[in-house]
Amino acid sequence: AMKHVIVTGRNAPDALIEVADLVTEMTMVKHPFRSGVKAQAGIEF
Repeated sequence: AMKHVIVTGRNAPDALIEVADLVTEMTMVKHPFRSGVKAQAGIEF
């Protein structure tokens, strides 16, 4: 049977990226944190 493995986190080792079928990198474009807004329960945690 086919298995799917999902790995999350930062700084994936090159060896993992090499064998993965799909790699997504997310970057912050704009966020209220940058202007001093605190994290909000239910949104950031």
